[in-house]
Order: sequence, then C-alpha cells, then structure tokens
Amino acid sequence: MSTLAKKLQRAAGTAEESPDGGRTAGAPDGGAADGGPAAEDRHRLTATQGLAALSLDAMASVAYGPEAIVLVLAAAGAHGLGFTLPVTLAIATLLAVLVASYRQVIAAFPDGGGSYAVAKRHLGRRTGLVTAASLVLDYVLNVAVSTTAGVAALTSAFPALYGDRVWLCLGVLALVTGVNLRGIVDSAKAFIVPTAVFVGSILTIVAVGLFRSSPVSTAASAGHASVLGDSATGVGALLLLKAFASGCSALTGVEAVANAVPSFRAPAAKRAQRTEIALGALLGIMLIGLSVLIGRFHLQPAEGVTVLAQLADASLGHNWAFYVVQFATMILLALAANTSFGGLPVLMGLLARDNYLPHVFGLKADRQVHRHGVLALATVSAALLVFSGGDTNTLVPLFAIGVFVGFTICQVGMVRHWRQERSAGWRAKALLNGLGALLTGVSAVVVTATKFTDGAWLIVLMLPVLVLAFETVHRAYGRIGARLGLGRVPEPPHRCHSVVIVPVSHLSRLTSEALTAAVSLGDEVRAVTVTQPDTEGRRAAESLRRDWELWQPGVDLIELPAPTRALGRPIVDYVQTMTDRHPSNRVTVLIPEVEPAHVWQRLLQNQRGAVMAHAVRRDTDAVICRLRFRLG
Repeated sequence: MSTLAKKLQRAAGTAEESPDGGRTAGAPDGGAADGGPAAEDRHRLTATQGLAALSLDAMASVAYGPEAIVLVLAAAGAHGLGFTLPVTLAIATLLAVLVASYRQVIAAFPDGGGSYAVAKRHLGRRTGLVTAASLVLDYVLNVAVSTTAGVAALTSAFPALYGDRVWLCLGVLALVTGVNLRGIVDSAKAFIVPTAVFVGSILTIVAVGLFRSSPVSTAASAGHASVLGDSATGVGALLLLKAFASGCSALTGVEAVANAVPSFRAPAAKRAQRTEIALGALLGIMLIGLSVLIGRFHLQPAEGVTVLAQLADASLGHNWAFYVVQFATMILLALAANTSFGGLPVLMGLLARDNYLPHVFGLKADRQVHRHGVLALATVSAALLVFSGGDTNTLVPLFAIGVFVGFTICQVGMVRHWRQERSAGWRAKALLNGLGALLTGVSAVVVTATKFTDGAWLIVLMLPVLVLAFETVHRAYGRIGARLGLGRVPEPPHRCHSVVIVPVSHLSRLTSEALTAAVSLGDEVRAVTVTQPDTEGRRAAESLRRDWELWQPGVDLIELPAPTRALGRPIVDYVQTMTDRHPSNRVTVLIPEVEPAHVWQRLLQNQRGAVMAHAVRRDTDAVICRLRFRLG
C-alpha cells in the first residue's frame, strides 16, 4: 500500500460512523461528539460496573454448577457424593488457570476479542473463525438458557404462570434488551443491586453454614424423593470426568471480560484485569464454599428442589432469608443474559472490522452501544425461546460446548504466544496455559460425547455452518474492495457534463424547489412526466403541458408515454437511452418529495418517489437525489 493510501486510511480512522450514517470527526470510538474522551468515559465501565455487567452468567452458574456435579455423582450413591469437594477443587483449579490466562489475554489484546483475537493471531484465520463461531453460539444460548432458567424459578414458585412461560421469557428478554440499548453502563447500574444481593446471599449461606454442625432445617426437601443411587459401590474415572465436565458449566462467562475490554474506562486493560480477578475470586469462593457445605450437611439431591435451595434451608433456616436467596437466584438467573449483551456485540464489531460480518455491526451509537449487535442477539434469542417453548431442558444440552471449544483454542494460542515472545518466565506461563488447554480440551470432548444425542450434535453441525457464513461475507467484501480499488490511489477527480432529470406530475412549490435545486446542481436540466395510457392520464398530461407553457420555468418538459400503468419503467428507459447516447455524461435523477410535519402523516403519501427511486437504483447507474420539502 502506498504512503498516500496509508495516510488516507489513518485519516479515515479518526472518524466514526454515527448511527444515522454520518461521521463524528475526531472520535476514535464514535462517541466524542458531546465532549471528547472524558465524555466517552461516562459511557464506559468501571471495574465494579464491569463485574455487574459482564459476570452475571458466571455468577448465576453457582446456582446450577454444584447441582450438576451432585446429580452426576449421585449415581454412585453416598460414596459418590463424597467426591463432590475434590471435583469442585479441580474445577476451581481450572478456574484459576483460566482467570490467569484471560488476564494475560487482556494485556496482550486490549482491543477485545478474547479467544478470537488470540486464535486469529497465533493459530491462523480459520481457527480464529472456529473460535468466533463457538463464542457466538455460546452467547446466544446463554441468553436463552438464562432467561428460561429464571422464568422456571418463577413458575416453580407460582405454578399458575407455567402456561405463559414463553411470554414471560420474551418479556424478560425485552427488558434486558431495552436496558442494553441505553448503553452498557446503564445495564451495569441496573444490575449492580441484584448481583450484590445474590453474591451476599451465597457468601452468607457459606459463612453461616460453616458454623453449623448439622442442618438447621430440611423443610425444603421434605416430601421430595431422593435421586441418590443405592446400588453403586465404586466411583470410576469416567463418572468423575462426567461430573467434572458437568460442573464446568459454572465456568461459562469467564471469557466475557476479555471479549469486552474496549467497554471499560481508561486504563481499560487494567480495569478489565481487576474485574477478571474479582470474578474468579468470588466464583471460586462460592463454588468451594457450597461444595464444603454439601459434604458437611450430607446433602442428597432430591426431585423438585434445587441443591442451592437445600443449602439455604440447611444454613439459614426456612424463613425470610431462605426466600430472599430464592428470589435473588431467580432474578440473577433471568438477568444472566446480560453477559451476552455485553460481550457478543463487541465480538461482532471485531468480526465486522475484519470483514467477516456486515459492517453495520461495527457501528456504535452515542452511548458506545453496538446497537445492531444487541438487536441481532435479541432477535435470534427470541426465536430460540419460541422454538424451545421456554423449556430449559431443551436448551441445556446445547449449552457450554461452544465455550469449552473457545477455552481450549485460546489456551493453545497463548502457549504459542509465550513461545514466540519468550519473555521472563515464559516457560511457566506456557506450562500453565498448556495445562489449561488439556483440562478444557478433555472437558469439551466429554461434554460433547455425553450430550451428543441430547442435541449437542446441532452445535457440532452449526460450527462449520457459521464458519462458512463468515467466509462467504469475507469473500463478498473482497470482491467489493477489488471493484472499489481499496488500498490503491484512485484517479484524480475530473469534471463531467452533468444532466439532472426531474420527474414531475403537477405544478406546485415542490416543483419549483426541485427545479431550483436541479439548475444549481447540473449543466443541463430536463423535467419529465410519465403519461398514463388511459383517458384520465392523457387529460392530466394535457393540463400539465398548458400550465407549463404559461409558467415558462426555462426548463423543457418531456412527456414519457407509459405502455402500462408502470411509473418507474418509462423513467428508467429514458435514463438508459441518455446514458447510451452520451456515456461520458453524469446523469442524476432528482426526485422531489414532501416531508410531512408529523410522522403519522406519512401514511397519507402516495410513495411515488420511493417507487421511482427503487426502479432507477435497480436498473441504472444514475445518481439518485431525493429532495425533501419540509412542511410546517
């Protein structure tokens, strides 16, 4: 690329597309129109806000992660439940590895993208696309699973609402979408209190439970049948692996902070790293604490009641505190979808920047919102909710596979990163990431194998489909770039003879304004009117011709007979005829239209301008100019 092209490219980088298609000069992130970087920071996250906006998925997994472990180990009876804490400690170890790894990812890739950015740089373009596809699937499924899980908790408390669970899911989705359209900071502020209440409730359960030698209450599980196996006597490696893989569902969402680094206030990387460490510490403490209590209270899983509910009952008693925990869990499960709204739009923006998604996903609104990404995520998630009937069990088998694929690829990529960088202590760091890749890789294989027939095959099928879609978009942009000559210095501009064509149907101020604009724009102006073939059409043409001769605007009126009632075809044929006769002319079709004073008055318009513009755009290379004449 030439020096001039590079300068032009850098200059283009100093302006950001605004939501309405305009440019905001000097705003590298598209939001400085109201006061520069300081104003932009108002729409970015602090570390505390980042914890509320981007960690809800991981936090909410505390409600089902330990239960997933217990339900698998219960098949081996009471002896199997004795392995709950060791399995949880293995998951906590993996969590520590992931947090340490993603902390390094944040420092190495401060523009966001997480696993996708690592894979693209160190493992190749195609591997990066596989990672991006896995993250996209995981984020979409997280919205659906979180929403249905939260509504399931609500319908468990109020069974009369069970028949309306799809509408309830869509209502929760609309609420989360609406909050995120106002900006990630507003969503963080809205969800700080529910997050704090949930985390405080779990820590209280753990703290109080550690001082009890036996459950204070078992009312929550009373009358519920135990699912504990009574025939198994041994615990095999396969069962432990399955329990480990199921419990690893608690790790979903750990990568969200690394994906959304640009959403943080400066210094963004350091704030994101602090958020990642805080997330890992809180999640680890809660998981280990709950597992200790499971063993301390000799808890047995029961049908129709969650493990977390039993722990709250055993530690706090069946009182108001118990219901606070249940209500906080329900709210946080429903709002855990917010993690996807914080991470996926940023990832889609990076994919759009790399020409793997339509560029519209890279645009930001004035609150640093990737609005099109938010709306796309909401639309696909709504379709999933309707398809599943609002049933969590239909969606859970599809969940967590994508994130483990992303984890594994990211860890492998970081191993290559350290080998290439060879900074101080690179061997230890590479060993840590290698261990993480091994653990997450095993988890990915086990989760996929155990859930394949339950629907995981659909995710395995969708990964290559998404990668193919990314490649298709990339090739399309490549062809467009080649035709536009991107990266090359274009020919200098030169003046062409300009012909402006103005369609008219009657005389009015609108006609006068259109011809005034036309003579200001072009060297030659031609007014054209389409003559309809029926008697009424001929009379209208004759009346316009008489009025035109009396008016004498200095522009000739050309009648275009229409063999049918088509309005756009005669104008298209006339433009094509002019282009064929004078290929060097620049032809512009100026279409005058009324801009009503009120939105509802647009229903009164005949849409003639839209019909003509569509026909000219589709069949000719003429420039289209739609002149708005504002009423009122």
